[in-house]
Amino acid sequence: MLKSLTATLIASTIMVAGTSAALADGHATGPYAAYAGQTVTAMFPAHPHYNAAMKVLPQFTEETGIKVEVDQLQYLKMRERQTLELTKRESDYDLIGYVVFSKADYVFADQLENLARYFMNPKLADPNYDAEDLIDGYVQNIGVAGGKKGYLPGPTGSLFGVPFGSETSVLAYRKDIFEKHGIKVPETYDELLDAACKIPEVEKGMGGMASRAASGHQASHAFLLHLAPLGGRVFDDNWKPIINNEAGVKAANALKTIVDCGPEGATTFGPSEAANSFKQGNAAMFMDSIAFAAGFEDPEQSKVAGKVGYALHPEGVRRGSQTGGFGIGIPKNAQNKEAAFLLLQWLTSKKGDLAVAMQGGNPSRFSTYENAELNAKYPYSATFGEALKYADPDWRPIIPTWGKINADIGTSMSKVLTEGLDPQEALNGVAERAEKTMDEAGYYTWVNVK
Repeated sequence: MLKSLTATLIASTIMVAGTSAALADGHATGPYAAYAGQTVTAMFPAHPHYNAAMKVLPQFTEETGIKVEVDQLQYLKMRERQTLELTKRESDYDLIGYVVFSKADYVFADQLENLARYFMNPKLADPNYDAEDLIDGYVQNIGVAGGKKGYLPGPTGSLFGVPFGSETSVLAYRKDIFEKHGIKVPETYDELLDAACKIPEVEKGMGGMASRAASGHQASHAFLLHLAPLGGRVFDDNWKPIINNEAGVKAANALKTIVDCGPEGATTFGPSEAANSFKQGNAAMFMDSIAFAAGFEDPEQSKVAGKVGYALHPEGVRRGSQTGGFGIGIPKNAQNKEAAFLLLQWLTSKKGDLAVAMQGGNPSRFSTYENAELNAKYPYSATFGEALKYADPDWRPIIPTWGKINADIGTSMSKVLTEGLDPQEALNGVAERAEKTMDEAGYYTWVNVK
């Protein structure tokens, strides 16, 4: 059993024991026989997807004889714990859930196992896994490193994790409010911004759209959510900052319009606060992760259950919904790597993915989104599956310097939203500081080499 952690760090700790004595005694047959009786220790985030996964872990143990112990932590606390665990000679954990922007840090520090040798091993790799069915954007975003730009697929790329709890962005809207006032469901950014500011005029006391906007990571996330669809990027292909070009300014102004026309307290919203504002009926739209949909439809916590429609992330110069959320990987210093791989493979297989999705988790496979039983239980899944065709794995750069640059974007955007700082001036400052950061990190070392 793992050494106990403080209640502050752990959301919950469970042990899933085998229901078959024969399996627990190591008498399983087939590919799991050699590992029956072993215990995989996992660190997962306190997140709706992983709550759903908890419900299917007993099935894994029953089928394989492999026991599973899980510590669930709030994701920032999880990151702190992982920073410690991954530097130890031997980790207490065999499998970890990690947030997408940790990928670059962990791979660059050689702290995650390259999964190639596990998928090459015929004793471990399930021939029916069907990796091509995994959602491309999710795999690229959460799992691949070493390819194009260092974090996208390419001839030199490798797989270090598999999407599990990954997310994309969609637009949730109040069907009743839109119908009452004859407002068209936005398909473009012009329509989105028009609707966001029209709603407070026609529905007194209601904001147009609830959005993240709090200083720091949340304001940066909200800005980047609009940057890619409006044609922008943080860097060009030579790592020169272009965040301050026309598209960047347009994205900053779009965010400011949304916040200015939003519900009361909008400038302080993180994702939970924005989602809660929508759930309580204080805003007519919410554009963020698909992970919030289940909460919107829960009548025990939502005043708008049954009144919500879902649409694709609106189009600017192109479609480009976000990719984010979580994946799972095996630490380099894990003690039970092969058993951990078997759990990773089982959870993200077609069977496992559907089982978790039926419990309210986020699918990682196209086939899961096409499943009739899932769509009957969660009607919004069909829209989410369509949105994934436009999921953009390059909407933010997953590089080792990103944490510093991301924080600067967030601070600067907060000043635009709350202090009236001119967007162009704010982004010029971000670009200047980002270029210095990239120079110090060596990104321009080869610029003049022919």
